[in-house]
Amino acid sequence: MTDIPALIKNLHPLEIKVLLKYGQKDDLTVERLAKELGYKEGHANQAFSWLSGKKLLNVASRTPHTFYEITDLGRAYAKNGTVEERMVSYLKDNGAHSLSEIATAVGIEAKSVGSAFGPLSKEGILKMNAEKKAEYTGTPLSQRISITKELLNKAVSAENGQLDASTLSQEEKDVMSGLAKKRGIADSPFRIIERETVVYKLSEALNSVVDSLKKAGVTGNEIGEITPKMLTSGEWKKGVFRGYNISIPPARIVIGRTNPYVQFLESVKDKLASLGFEEFDGPLVETEFWNGDALFMPQFHAARDIHDVYRLKEPTHAKFIEEPYLSNVRAVHENGGDSGSRGWNYGFDTEFTRRLVMRSQGTVLSAHQLHKAKVPGKYFGIARCFRYDKVDATHLSDFYQTEGIVLGNEVNLKTLLGFLRMFAVEICGATEVKYVPGYFPFTEPSIEVHVKHPTLGWFELGGSGIFRPEVTKAMGVDVPVLAWGIGIDRMALMALGLNDLRELFDQDIEEVRLRKAKF
Repeated sequence: MTDIPALIKNLHPLEIKVLLKYGQKDDLTVERLAKELGYKEGHANQAFSWLSGKKLLNVASRTPHTFYEITDLGRAYAKNGTVEERMVSYLKDNGAHSLSEIATAVGIEAKSVGSAFGPLSKEGILKMNAEKKAEYTGTPLSQRISITKELLNKAVSAENGQLDASTLSQEEKDVMSGLAKKRGIADSPFRIIERETVVYKLSEALNSVVDSLKKAGVTGNEIGEITPKMLTSGEWKKGVFRGYNISIPPARIVIGRTNPYVQFLESVKDKLASLGFEEFDGPLVETEFWNGDALFMPQFHAARDIHDVYRLKEPTHAKFIEEPYLSNVRAVHENGGDSGSRGWNYGFDTEFTRRLVMRSQGTVLSAHQLHKAKVPGKYFGIARCFRYDKVDATHLSDFYQTEGIVLGNEVNLKTLLGFLRMFAVEICGATEVKYVPGYFPFTEPSIEVHVKHPTLGWFELGGSGIFRPEVTKAMGVDVPVLAWGIGIDRMALMALGLNDLRELFDQDIEEVRLRKAKF
């Protein structure tokens, strides 16, 4: 800290106000700066970051905290009652009914009614009679339901709608574990928020810096930019201006070039087109029908949780679903239709199936293509998909898949393995490939293809299989259909020599240019 004058010139007003306001013994937090200096959270964090970089600030302690924030669904439960409460109340007054009848009468999605019946049945409050109808047993509501109601009311009354985990009893924590999620919060009454309270203290260099600031007459209120309002009022004439460094060289302007990832996507299209595949496409916004129902994914089963979808706020539902596909798919789900299976044996919810979501998987394109595909035929698409997912080196919440189907009397599992190897070796550039058994509700058998990355090790490239008759028959297809959904972002990791999916969307133009040169 030898060049104090140079340091002072580089201090931002956000930093200066902190240095002049506090001493070495003060515990500094974001909340304190917000309350005493009027800083927004981002400004406070920025000031701490800059001061730490200049060795004027040190971290004194870090304390993790967990909070449970009530969601819109939770507020609706607090106002109208939880699904369990409304189900029990309805059955008390109206006698035994099927789950789909309860859903319609109470105004709750059949999926939620089905999910709530399980716990109520285990607790002996409801049971399924010989006619496959739910009925009330007379058992009082459990302590779990009472605690749930108390937690919802507490959160609604809280100033910010949040409950601090440290203030909850063990019984409340146990109940909350079944109510709160980090992901898929649209289907849960509480959202888990994990925060860390960081306490900072100013360093020993503070005194000399503060003395120099006072001698220079710097207050942190210096004008950094002139606004139209200041020019109109003449306020700028009375102010003191911050210094400007006119010796800093301007940013280098570079010519525009095709992004390497975009070029990679185009190369994949060219490769598949050269192999005789026809390209298909579809909208980003889909219905639950095409996103899951047409793929034999049960509406009210854990298999649906494979995809945490984003729902549309407005409009919430499509006006209709095309026929005869709606009727065919409904029959397949309820009793198997003409597919040769027994289906899922539940009442298909035609309201739920019209709900609008962001496309969560590329297989939606295949579902759309099946009823209009030629036999034999080969089709592919590159689909942008959306899932509520934790972002890390191999996962994104907004990603691309290359999706494809091959129809024909002669295609089989060996044909599929050949296509998967072609993707892994010729497009992805992998040298080590292996196949792993998988599970997807719409294919049997189901296979995952894994490749070995030189840094990340083995990871899944994508899933595949042979469409089940429940999928193809409903769309009028009577021949075997091979299907795959490959994570094209992950293929790009190998092809472009990257170690993290987030690098595909790097804002550093120099890094992008470097990858362009490698590609």
